[in-house]
Amino acid sequence: MTPDGIGQIVLYAAVLVALAWPLGRYMAWVYTRKGDDVVERGFFRLLGHGSGEEQGWKRYALTVLVFSAAFSAVLYAILRLQGHLPLNPDHMSAVPSPLALNTEASFITNTNWQYYAGETTMSYLSQMAGLAVQNFVSAAVGMAVLAAVVRGLAMRSGSNLGNFWRDLYRSLVYVLLPLSIIVAVVLVSQGVPQTFHAHATATTLQGAHQTIARGPVASQIAIKQLGTNGGGYYNSNSAVPLENPTGLSNFVEMIAILLIPVAQVFMFGRMVKARRHAWMVFAAMFALFVIGIGVNLAAEQHASPVLRDSGVNLAAAHGQSGGNLADKEVRFGIAGTTTWTVATSDASNGSVNGGFDANTAAGGAVPLVNLFVGEVIFGGVGTGLIGMFFYILIAVFVAGLMVGRTPEWLGKKIEAREIKFAALGALFVPTMVLVMTAVAIAAPAGLASAINPGAHGFTETLYAYTSQANNNGSAFAGYGATTFSESLGAVAMYLGRFVPMLAGLALAGSLARKKIVPVSAGTFRTDGPTFAVLLVGVIALTAGLMILPALSLGPIVESLIH
Repeated sequence: MTPDGIGQIVLYAAVLVALAWPLGRYMAWVYTRKGDDVVERGFFRLLGHGSGEEQGWKRYALTVLVFSAAFSAVLYAILRLQGHLPLNPDHMSAVPSPLALNTEASFITNTNWQYYAGETTMSYLSQMAGLAVQNFVSAAVGMAVLAAVVRGLAMRSGSNLGNFWRDLYRSLVYVLLPLSIIVAVVLVSQGVPQTFHAHATATTLQGAHQTIARGPVASQIAIKQLGTNGGGYYNSNSAVPLENPTGLSNFVEMIAILLIPVAQVFMFGRMVKARRHAWMVFAAMFALFVIGIGVNLAAEQHASPVLRDSGVNLAAAHGQSGGNLADKEVRFGIAGTTTWTVATSDASNGSVNGGFDANTAAGGAVPLVNLFVGEVIFGGVGTGLIGMFFYILIAVFVAGLMVGRTPEWLGKKIEAREIKFAALGALFVPTMVLVMTAVAIAAPAGLASAINPGAHGFTETLYAYTSQANNNGSAFAGYGATTFSESLGAVAMYLGRFVPMLAGLALAGSLARKKIVPVSAGTFRTDGPTFAVLLVGVIALTAGLMILPALSLGPIVESLIH
């Protein structure tokens, strides 16, 4: 660890919190303000009579599902027909059906898992009208659902959680669009391409000709990071200099990854009028974030035994960060790649500026464990904080068992119904990951997708389904695209997105109907350090329950291979 690297990480954390706190205040105003603006009223008139009415959790959930299904069909059609559509100067052909199915599932669910190279597969129209639009819409859906859930938690008694169309509109127009314009302008100023011209041809120093992919890149990268989407315009994502050319662009993109998820913690505190509680939730998330950075940074700086024994100079020096620089950008060094690795796996972002597959064993375990906890260390826009609510309920339930009282949260009794929703939301995805990984290593078609043999191939398989089920989208590489992996991955992404989301809405609908109970001497306080420590412990325990069964699958892999 170098002083320069530690300074970069501290600066990043300070700027992130300094920007997220006022953004959280602003977002609380966005979702609680009374009245609609002129464009908003026109939007409701366009949707038809009754579209602006308040919705209970079931109607809200149904609207989310129908809306997402409609966009799934549109995106699939764009990908399959792109060879016949405009804005295709490089004459990209239609995306094959299994790949189109996986890709539309990926972008509808805010996962952005990519079994394709964007610069050689997608036309400009597919990138802009298909993928970039979904980057906005899928993020806005998550933000809208979170607003509805928080509204239910704050409600004194009632049944309506708001209106999906209003929350969607406000997420897009008041939050995502303004921030994306700002970030895109910064990226263009740093040299990120934004053009409709076809790929450029350059002559190298040796006289050879090289094709350089370009297009409307900056606008897509801005929302890819802000919406915790993560899908790169280029195959190598933000490790490509055209996506991420300078130290400033790297810093801005890293800030964008966690900006809205962190802001939503502060938004939650203001909306439920429990700011000290929100700070404790933030403290638990931030502690896990710091632990991840510490482990990954130390492991990558120390490097692996093989690399140390090879005679390579691993010492840090002026202009050289030292350590394990395999698959890392020397422009950003160990600290810049570590911060990105932890941030992108804490959120459901999945973008990268280096290769996870070349990390040391301990360093590579960090993003995998971050996914095991269920993208709740800040998490994706909207869905991350909803996932944290499940853990909070489990934590207060455990505290209630210890003191022999009915657990309470935000002044409301937590009973069997709420715990069932919390258990479903917290445990469904880990269970599904284990089942899908077992199927993938037992079925011949699944083994055909694992390019690398042995334990490392198993890790790549486990990471693939953990990433897709948690709507993250990052990969360990080495897990190839087959009809089996594309189809099973699409199922993982859809179930991983909508089952926890519906559980969150159902939980909010149940709590919304409950009246506030007065605080007593026996009430377990959730606005102090004890609660933050308990919450971290519950999250760590749940991750452990995921890790142990996953490790037990290792011998099965070896027996199948041999």
